[in-house]
Order: sequence, then C-alpha cells, then structure tokens
Amino acid sequence: MKYKVSLFLLLIFMLNSCQDQNEKRLAENKKEAKKKEIIFNNIKKSWSFIDEPINEVSEKNINDWKEWREFLKELGGKPRKTIGAFQKKSSVIAKKAMALNNNIPSQFDQPQIKSRISILITKVKMMDLFIHLDRIPDEKVVFLIGEINKELVSLERQMDKIVEKSKIPKEEGESDFLRMLDTARAIPNSMPPIDQNSPKVE
Repeated sequence: MKYKVSLFLLLIFMLNSCQDQNEKRLAENKKEAKKKEIIFNNIKKSWSFIDEPINEVSEKNINDWKEWREFLKELGGKPRKTIGAFQKKSSVIAKKAMALNNNIPSQFDQPQIKSRISILITKVKMMDLFIHLDRIPDEKVVFLIGEINKELVSLERQMDKIVEKSKIPKEEGESDFLRMLDTARAIPNSMPPIDQNSPKVE
C-alpha cells in the first residue's frame, strides 16, 4: 500500500513539474513573439529610402544608366507582411547595389563617384547582413537605412558637381597646364643617382 501511495505521489509531482515547464515555455514563446513583433514594427516604420532623383542629373541617369534605374526602382517597393519579406527585399537591394559598379557612364567613371558607390554598397550589404541574423538588431538596421539615404544624396550631389564642372569653359592653355601637372606623363629623371660615398670637393 505504501508503495502505491508513493508511486501515486511521484506521478502527481511529475505531472505538476511538466505543467510548470509547459507554462514556462509558453510564457517564453509569448515573450519571444512580442520581441519579434516590436523588431518587425520598428523596421517597417523606418523602411523608407530616397528612391526619387534629387536633381536633374540623377533624373537623366535613370534613362541612361540601367543599373542606377533598377537600383532606385528596387528601393521604392516596401514589404508589408513579414520580416521574411523584408529579408528578401534587402537581398535584392544588395544585389542591385553591387551592379552599380557595372556600366558607369563615362562622365561619372571617376574616383569620387566610385568611392561613393563603394560606401553605398558597403552600407547596403551591412543592412542585409544584420536583417538576416537570428536576433535582428533592429536599431542597427534602422540606423543603416538612414545612412544609405545619406550616401544616396551624397552620390547624386557628386554627379551634379561633375556635370556643373564640365559646363565651365576652360581658359586658353589650361588643358596644357593640367597635362604638365600629370605626373604619369612627366619626363623620367635620366641622371644617375648621386653616390654618397664619393669624395667631396670643398
């Protein structure tokens, strides 16, 4: 009889502990779901890119530079339903950003533009990396969205500067002077180096 009572008590204890664990697990799952919802809402609220050209030069590039047009178009769409939709969108934006290095119009194939494109690509790739983590650092994703917008403005302003500079007429002889400053075209020094050990006349 004692054996049956102790077995019965043990069974009740095990059932109670299982129930406690289930309640704990449910509470943790609720907490995790709430966290994910907050992250999703933060990203959804901040997901806004400058997808319209800010000046005439950038607008003209939409027609002439396919990669630029596709990149801006991709920035325009906003996912709505799930964090997975934002992750997919981020991957596509990263791919389109990488393509900006291709077919840069000859007028903009300059170090100032290339460096800004590189910075833009880096920030887009960072955003894509963070949004794909198991625990998404939403504050970093939101920060990078703002940084990407800043880089877009910087790139478009640099394009505008290059176009404005090209409109300024050169003065007579200026192109010859600039060629003389080009160190790649300079005449190499044909004199032999001075030997430090040779006797000096005083």
